[in-house]
Amino acid sequence: MTIVAKLPEFNREIAEGFINASNSMKGLPEFLGVRITHIEPGKLTAEMEVSDRLLTPIGNMHGGVLAAMCDHVLGCVCYPHMRKGQWAATTEFKLNLLAPVSSGKVTAVAELIAMTKSTAVVRIDVTNEGRACCAAQGTVLIRDPRPA
Repeated sequence: MTIVAKLPEFNREIAEGFINASNSMKGLPEFLGVRITHIEPGKLTAEMEVSDRLLTPIGNMHGGVLAAMCDHVLGCVCYPHMRKGQWAATTEFKLNLLAPVSSGKVTAVAELIAMTKSTAVVRIDVTNEGRACCAAQGTVLIRDPRPA
């Protein structure tokens, strides 16, 4: 069953900016190789290639890598629905690791379940080559710009 949430207005310009900037993001998204590939109202898709540097000594991707990817998209899906200058801060998230990942591509689909002026709840489904490997859900605080 799909939940249809009433969401704040979607800003296409911000969404396109996220897609255009996703290949040049710095920090952890750059290290992991996370790329945002699609954004629509209330939904975002991101991809990441599995590389040797993300694998444990037994050959599976560390669960922390999937957690970092989920944390990243958890906030990103909110921005096209937020006012300019606001920012999203993760307050909590939970994930279930469903299957090991050792090669191929990981795809995360983040969907807004609910969003108010101050919070958002997001569900994230992660697949590896079409097989479910992680299910997550989290909450972000939506913060206004800091005073200058």
